[in-house]
Amino acid sequence: MAYTTLVSTETLHQNLQNPNWVIFDCRSSLVDHQAGLLAFQAGHIPEARYCHLEDNLSSPITDDSGRHPLPDFDKLVTSLGNWGVDKDTQVVVYDDAGGAYAVRLWWQLRTFGHFNVAVLDGGFQQWEKGGKPLSRTLAEITPKTFIPNTDTTQWLPTEIIEQNLSDKKYTLLDARTPERFRGEAEPIDRVAGRIPNSINRAFQLNLNEEGLFLSAQELRQQYDELLGDIAPQDIVHLCGSGVTACHNTLAMEIAGLPDSKLYIGSWSEWIRDDKRPIATG
Repeated sequence: MAYTTLVSTETLHQNLQNPNWVIFDCRSSLVDHQAGLLAFQAGHIPEARYCHLEDNLSSPITDDSGRHPLPDFDKLVTSLGNWGVDKDTQVVVYDDAGGAYAVRLWWQLRTFGHFNVAVLDGGFQQWEKGGKPLSRTLAEITPKTFIPNTDTTQWLPTEIIEQNLSDKKYTLLDARTPERFRGEAEPIDRVAGRIPNSINRAFQLNLNEEGLFLSAQELRQQYDELLGDIAPQDIVHLCGSGVTACHNTLAMEIAGLPDSKLYIGSWSEWIRDDKRPIATG
């Protein structure tokens, strides 16, 4: 069986020694870029490899880009092969932030045409809560060849988002907290506010009190109420830098609303040009 959205800690535990499964620890921190690696070194799910948000899943920031530009694809593809991933691999990704960082690798692999990738539901905390084993040992890896079939239609550049201000072809769904969306608080970026005409769905709403994803039925009901009759392929997700936006992409996928898109530059790229309009309140 292939897992393409979520996988439980029980199922992962049963497959720890499955040679066709590869696990990625994606723990990260926006304020301390080494925190995730240090956490991995202190103890991780056995057989996991560490995938760094800044070094592996992003390229260097430029004067025009957001905080997490798309990575160098050739470099990432080589790394995936070196980590033991090929077309037959079941990939599982996790973090300790409700999936907020792991979803970026989930999304990236799907853009490469690799759909057998799932987020560990409940993440590291759920694994620990269940008394599952931890390790400090690095996995023994047999390198493979990962061949991508990249679908560039899965993300949109800023030019299309600017054009959309008049075209109104797409509906922008912002995954940041309501306070950031309204422009009342901005702890990370230099300008507060939102892109005009966007709507808000904080990614945290996809989770229950235990940090597990809501059921497919609950998510479908909530997204239907929010989006009405807007087709999923006309939804473009954004956040601060194109990372947590992928959480809403995953939630819509679980809800049976596939094929939404990502504005990879998100708010941090939008505000690079002071001429671009912003909304508040």
